[in-house]
Amino acid sequence: MSLQARLTLWSIVLMAVIVGIVSSIDLAQEVNRQLAAARDRADLIGQLVNAFVQHSAARDPANPRGAVAGDAEHLSTQLVSLMSGPLSEIAVCDNTGRVLADSLPRQIGKKCPDFPDWYKTLDRCNWWDKVRLLLRDTHNYSIADELSAGEGSPVIFVKLVVRPQFIRREMVPVLKRNVLVSLASIIGAMFAAFLFSSIAFRPLGKLTNMLDLIARGEYEIPVESAKETPEEFNVVASKVNLLGQKLRGAQTEFSDLKTNIERLLEELEDAVLIFGRDRRLIAAAGAVERFLGRPRNELLNQSILEIFPQGTPLALFLGQATQTGRVIRNRRVPLSGLHPHQNGLPFALLSVESFGSSAAGGILIRLRDPEATRQIGKELQIADRLSAINRLTAGVAHEVKNPLNAILMHVELARFKLSHGDYDIDQQMEIISNEILRLDRVVKTFLDFTRPVQLTLSDTKVSEFMDEIVGLARPQAEAAGIEIIEAIDAEDATITADVDLLKQAVLNIVVNAIEAMSSGGTLRVECSLKGDFAEIRIADTGPGIPPEVKNRIYDLYFTTKQHGSGIGLAMTYRIVQLHDGTIDFTSDPEHGTTFVLRLPVAVLVE
Repeated sequence: MSLQARLTLWSIVLMAVIVGIVSSIDLAQEVNRQLAAARDRADLIGQLVNAFVQHSAARDPANPRGAVAGDAEHLSTQLVSLMSGPLSEIAVCDNTGRVLADSLPRQIGKKCPDFPDWYKTLDRCNWWDKVRLLLRDTHNYSIADELSAGEGSPVIFVKLVVRPQFIRREMVPVLKRNVLVSLASIIGAMFAAFLFSSIAFRPLGKLTNMLDLIARGEYEIPVESAKETPEEFNVVASKVNLLGQKLRGAQTEFSDLKTNIERLLEELEDAVLIFGRDRRLIAAAGAVERFLGRPRNELLNQSILEIFPQGTPLALFLGQATQTGRVIRNRRVPLSGLHPHQNGLPFALLSVESFGSSAAGGILIRLRDPEATRQIGKELQIADRLSAINRLTAGVAHEVKNPLNAILMHVELARFKLSHGDYDIDQQMEIISNEILRLDRVVKTFLDFTRPVQLTLSDTKVSEFMDEIVGLARPQAEAAGIEIIEAIDAEDATITADVDLLKQAVLNIVVNAIEAMSSGGTLRVECSLKGDFAEIRIADTGPGIPPEVKNRIYDLYFTTKQHGSGIGLAMTYRIVQLHDGTIDFTSDPEHGTTFVLRLPVAVLVE
């Protein structure tokens, strides 16, 4: 029901209640008025009847009863003339109850019936009982008066018989008038409420039409002039118009964004499928047809079992993930059995994540091409390695230039001696020989460093790998008074690596940390999972790395040790790069140095 209809209805109900209350009060007042009028009339008639009876009784004071009985005909005529209003009968009776004279002559000589006293009945009734008495009661009531002929008991009684029906007849015109006034008031209230609500809600109707236009996409809405509409409506209408303009702009932006997202999803190499709580597909994007062999529109609203039939490897993994709510990332699974005409990829990297408050929520499935992922990774690795080679070999020119300068200087010195007949050039020749040997070592080291490395890859658990590293470093650490704290939280993570080469890289960092704490300290070795990477943290409590050399610690031949070669961290950097990982560090003179290695996880199930 609309607001206008409710307002009209409530106005009618309110008016009906008011009319009902007023009518009830008027009815009560009319009842009291009619009863008071009837009582006054009955009292007056009673006085007249008493006067007539006393006149008749005065003819024979010794026998008033006989005098009244003898004058019964004339007295009855007088009683008939007094009949009016609520009275249905006037009777004159003796003390035995026999009628001596009556307004109904046929009742003379009969026993006068007893009726309830009219005045006592009215005194016991409240206003509602009085209404019911007048409107529904059909009994007779009496008003009795006594006449005494002298001393002693009364011998004559005057009874006025009252019938409520006669009073009701006099009230009917008043009641009809009240009913007509009430109906007219209610009809007028209905008309007034409808009229006023129509006038009051006309601006709201216009606003509703404006909103309907906006809903249909018609955002430019003409606003009526201020002379034709109230000021409040103009304010609201202008804001609705402004809202329409903003909605038009927002719709344009949303359309552009939707187009861009659809274009982006079309070019996405992965297949992304989103299933709702009922395990039916609600959205699909990316290379779905390439992985599943079916167009995206055909898959929408299908159940997960219709897309991934039971018995297929994908259905097995998805069943486990949906039942337990566990997350699967980068699990290599075959795509066989999904579609009879499937000619797509044989394998995919499966990732499954649940969203919602429980395992009964929706799930997101991502299928990735392992070969495309590997190809992109290789391209990024090549770029990183080229950058790393430039960084690591930045000090080679300096290491080559120093012995060359020394050789050149001593060759000139030997030539000068020989030109002046001094053949004692053994010292110069020895220096030149040493510099040549040093240059040879530098070149050989550089060639060894830049020579392609053939990795012998194998899958190994990160936790076992780190336990082995800690076991190798513990004797040296205990000898130096260093406590090793191990915190490994990646028991299910597996990495693909050349274990011996990667062990050399991590041990380089661990040994450097032990050597940096010459007075003892704490070496903390941690491992945890961060997304698709295993993160290895090696933290010492040594003096830290000076800020001025932080940018050079990975440079080949750079070292801060007195007898260092400057190869260890450079080799570590290169080995981490070969394993598609990253290495970084933070250093603080008060808290020591922390190296962080991140290596990609081959298989991870959470």
